[in-house]
Amino acid sequence: MARMWTPSISIWELIVRSVIVYAFLVGLLRITGKRQVGQLSPFDLVLLLVLSNAVQNSMNAGDNSLTGGLISAATLICINYCVGFATFRNKHLEALVEGRPQILVHNGSIHQDALTRTKITHHELNVALRQAGLNAMDEVHVALLENNGSITITPHKKP
Repeated sequence: MARMWTPSISIWELIVRSVIVYAFLVGLLRITGKRQVGQLSPFDLVLLLVLSNAVQNSMNAGDNSLTGGLISAATLICINYCVGFATFRNKHLEALVEGRPQILVHNGSIHQDALTRTKITHHELNVALRQAGLNAMDEVHVALLENNGSITITPHKKP
């Protein structure tokens, strides 16, 4: 019963390990792009679940105590809150952590370099076009890949 509550490593080591794993994963997800976060396919969901299991021992160093798990969870939630608050207060940090919306189409002209950089296919762009109720790319004033991974389409204003 005592092992359930007694961590096998120090509380500070649990906290530091959790901070390092959080920073690593945020950086990794930021590098892989917005599309990965905003549009989870079944493959992406499986990847995230396996990834969470893969980093678990990095955070807890094999500590399976209830206290260790609670400390790691509380640390992750606290870091996430602090990052959210810091990005709210500092727009430069927000751009670094969350990125900026990417223009995919402007005045009916597709920005192929932006599609390539963000790994958005023409098929995905056409799906967003149809969801916006448009039939042709020349009807698009602006198509943006938002920070959350969704594509927002603004049609040309009708005269």
